[in-house]
Amino acid sequence: MAREVTHEEREPTAIDPDDHDGDIYICQCGLSDDKPFCDGAHTVTADEEDVVYKYENDDSDQPRQPVDG
Repeated sequence: MAREVTHEEREPTAIDPDDHDGDIYICQCGLSDDKPFCDGAHTVTADEEDVVYKYENDDSDQPRQPVDG
């Protein structure tokens, strides 16, 4: 089933379950290839202030397409 998910966060959420091996970050942008963990893919959203973009096939390496409306 196709669905559209909107992610408004631009950086990961840090969690600290007793800090075994350092900080753990959970992806909030929806672009990570290592979900639920952050892989740094959110850095491509740094210049997207006040514009909504659509990424085809959840691939942050593909061209961004502005969404009207």
